[in-house]
Amino acid sequence: MTEQSAGPLPAVLAGAAIDDEVHALVPGYRALLIAATGVRGGPSDERSDAALRSAEGSARARLDGGAPESLPEIAAWRDAFLAFGVKPRQARSSVEALVRRVDAGLPRIDRLTDLYNAVSVEHLIPIGGENLARYAGPPRLVRAVGDEPFDTVADGELVTVSADPGEVLWRDDLGATCRRWNWRQCVRTRLDPTTTDVLFILDGLDPLDAGRLHAAGEALVEHLRADAPAVEVSWRLLDS
Repeated sequence: MTEQSAGPLPAVLAGAAIDDEVHALVPGYRALLIAATGVRGGPSDERSDAALRSAEGSARARLDGGAPESLPEIAAWRDAFLAFGVKPRQARSSVEALVRRVDAGLPRIDRLTDLYNAVSVEHLIPIGGENLARYAGPPRLVRAVGDEPFDTVADGELVTVSADPGEVLWRDDLGATCRRWNWRQCVRTRLDPTTTDVLFILDGLDPLDAGRLHAAGEALVEHLRADAPAVEVSWRLLDS
């Protein structure tokens, strides 16, 4: 495991882990975790809109009329999902879901979510953002037992369901925070316009190596610091 931080790692990063069963399922997986405090949230704005428009143009150029799964970075995630029994029609990686929306326009949600979605599409890498104020304990990537609670919205109502046994998910001490690796985030730790402290999770599979993973992380931090130079950032790379 490789660490990169300006000082001692915060507890949320120091305790982070990837279960051995995940490495056995998909060898070569790595994750870059970034804890950022003092970020500027708020509604979508000109800067986040410009970042999304740039990402849309980059994705269209990469696709050149082809299907998203023709890109090796997205095909790798389809293979990873199939490894724990999830077909594309059941769930897609977050980056594929975003790339599929490029022609119609990427969603504008809130400033922070827009910025990490832009980096996700620009670098073809799944990225999640967790509200650290609502996170409990360190993040762990595990294969589900099947009793992990996951709060979500169904038919406009907040409900709690359980993860499927064997699926890969991110979790904290209270339950699943993101199901099917990077498919859907829980409501509890979702970012909102008032969020100031964030845990970003960048998921990396070959052909996206550690160098490209760090480049995406640096691009994200650059966005965060453009309007909030005092943002404090700690990094941790988890690999095999």
